[in-house]
Amino acid sequence: MVDFFLGLDPLIQALLATLFTWGMTALGAALVFTTKSFNQKLLDGMLGFAGGVMIAASFWSLLSPALEMAEGGRVPAWVPAAVGFMLGGIFL
Repeated sequence: MVDFFLGLDPLIQALLATLFTWGMTALGAALVFTTKSFNQKLLDGMLGFAGGVMIAASFWSLLSPALEMAEGGRVPAWVPAAVGFMLGGIFL
């Protein structure tokens, strides 16, 4: 199965990955329509998990590359990332 997917054109791979992601999101959202109530502890756990995923995504996709790009500059590498982080918080 993996070999078949890797043998496809990159545009087809992107299309299939997008459709898979959309399908999983739609399936998860469909749970809202099939249940009347959720356990509060389950909701709290899912919210905590989602928050952890977002923190990890922001670090690995934004802060870590910013630190790598700022290395070797005139200021310490953490300064541009910290200033950008704070400005983002202010604008939010």
